[in-house]
Formats: sequence, C-alpha cells, structure tokens
Amino acid sequence: MDFEWPDQPEEFNEFERELKQAMERRPAPPGLKRGIMQKRSARSTERHHTTMIWWQRLAASLLIAGVIAGGFGWRQMEERRRGEEAKQQVLTALRITNQVLNNMNRKLVEHDRSDNGK
Repeated sequence: MDFEWPDQPEEFNEFERELKQAMERRPAPPGLKRGIMQKRSARSTERHHTTMIWWQRLAASLLIAGVIAGGFGWRQMEERRRGEEAKQQVLTALRITNQVLNNMNRKLVEHDRSDNGK
C-alpha cells in the first residue's frame, strides 16, 4: 500500500523505503536469547553480590560499634573498681589512724593518772 504522490520529493521516497526496511519483520539473530539470559543472570549475580556486601558492611559496623561500646564499658568498670579499691585503702588508713589515736589517748590518760598519783 504505497501512497506516492506525484509531487512528493525524492527524499521522502527514500525515507519511506528506509522506514519500511526498519519496520520489516526479521527473525531474531541466533544466540540473542542466550545473550539476554546471560546478561540477566550476570545482573542478578551482581545484585546479589552487592546486597551481600552491604550486609557484610552492616555486620562489620555493628561489630565495631559493639567492640567500642564494650571498651567504654570495660573502662568505666575498671575505673569504678579502682575507685572502690582507693576507697578501701582510705578506710583502712582511717581505721589504722583511729587505732593509733585511741592508743595515744589511752597512754596520755594513763600518763596523766600516773602524774596525778605522785
């Protein structure tokens, strides 16, 4: 069904011929389906790989955050332990000082009694 007009320029006739050739039904080239399926498989594998990498990065980030939090917790616990140890040392020193002062007071009282008794 050609609609050629007598006053139609040659450029339009050539364009129409090229258009018909482009629109003409042709069989698919051999291996096209295989190529498409391979590309699809490659994309799927790449997506799976990318997803796995993101999960690994997330896991590594959580692990690092856990290690850092554990380190801070350990440090805080260690400081608390040192503080308790220092507190015990101060209390021990105060008990020793208290005993020494009590002994000193007892000796002073005994000394005063012995001086008053003379």
